[in-house]
Amino acid sequence: MSHYVVHFMKDVLGENGRESEICQCTLEVDAESEGQATEIAKKRFCEQQALRDWSLHADRIRVKSADFPS
Repeated sequence: MSHYVVHFMKDVLGENGRESEICQCTLEVDAESEGQATEIAKKRFCEQQALRDWSLHADRIRVKSADFPS
């Protein structure tokens, strides 16, 4: 099993009128693949935020492997 770090990202408009990207949540997940890590993280994010759909609080998901080379 591999270890992944999953970020839920959102674009917001600041007071200065400029768009910026913020991280709504970061989760660490153990999974067989990047796709499985994404699905596990979506479920956890929804549970934590009491949401039915993760996209209500985030625009996109970034997944990065956190495994260290052997």
